[in-house]
Amino acid sequence: MDTLFNKIRQLLEQLISTQSFSREEGNAAQVIRDFFAKEGIPYETRLHNTWSYNLHFDNSKPTLLLNSHIDTVKPSSQWTKDPFTPVVEDGKLFGLGSNDAGGPLVALIGTFLHFYAAEDLPFNICMIASAEEEISGQNGIALLQDITEQCAAAIVGEPTEMEMATAERGLMVIDAEVKGVAGHAARDTGVNAIYKAIDDIRWFRDHQLEKQCPVLGPTKMTVTVIEAGRQHNVVPDTCKYVIDVRTTAAYGYDELVAFMSQHVHASLTPRSTRLQPSIIPEDHPLVQTGKALGIRTFGSATLSDQALLKIPSVKMGPGKSERSHTADEFIFVEELRKGLETYIHLIKNLPCLPVKN
Repeated sequence: MDTLFNKIRQLLEQLISTQSFSREEGNAAQVIRDFFAKEGIPYETRLHNTWSYNLHFDNSKPTLLLNSHIDTVKPSSQWTKDPFTPVVEDGKLFGLGSNDAGGPLVALIGTFLHFYAAEDLPFNICMIASAEEEISGQNGIALLQDITEQCAAAIVGEPTEMEMATAERGLMVIDAEVKGVAGHAARDTGVNAIYKAIDDIRWFRDHQLEKQCPVLGPTKMTVTVIEAGRQHNVVPDTCKYVIDVRTTAAYGYDELVAFMSQHVHASLTPRSTRLQPSIIPEDHPLVQTGKALGIRTFGSATLSDQALLKIPSVKMGPGKSERSHTADEFIFVEELRKGLETYIHLIKNLPCLPVKN
């Protein structure tokens, strides 16, 4: 275990030293590929995505997907350290992407390496180091749908303090447009689109949808942008606003938009419905095994590549979500070790997976 841990720690330090902003992950992808090659592990590639299967892959068995991402956000101006120089202080490994999601990524790669040559696994293992997670891009995990849909279930590596997220909110951004009638502000003419929009905004603020997710609770609807008017003396005939909807599996997106449209003046147009919420059944082997090992389960408010997977998945990994995207980002070295050990323990105790239909 010490040898394996040292390998993944060195890999994480290499990744920190390699700039890997979203859509610019080529060098980081090469670091992953060089690591696999050094370990004698064949791999496949598609743009900046890299994946590999266990040595004794058996088509008659289901496949467990291990996935995390290689891209990072750009460092803010508030960093006091060089974001691309890994340094350990007081047990903390500092560096851009150390927590989100370099730690989970290398811990999953170490787990894959641990089981790579095992001959008695009840399932296959596929490891994917993917790109463009931070922007939910088209050329990340979404590009590998033909690979991921062949898997029976997934562990998505994100910093959760090694707790298991069994549900995750999705995101739907809606553009709303209210029509009024232009008029002179000094006269009682026209229909003020802003006033009509105020009625809408009040409804989004106060209304709680009836159906709720047992893990995540209610869908959250928040008006975040508003635009109207060009002249102080003209009653505006148009008001546009944007609704940020943090969704759950309680509602389908079409159903949700149709219900909203019945209660507001605006015409509603979703920008995208790609980022779907996820929830895994409580009786799924991944969840039951985790609980048996004392792993706490929870519902996650933050997005990950789970939103683009169409298979049952859990999200868990070393590190802490609140450190993501912050200046002087870090992960505790012991968190990384615990993450590796917990992943291995979970998979070692996983009896089997439901065969994908």
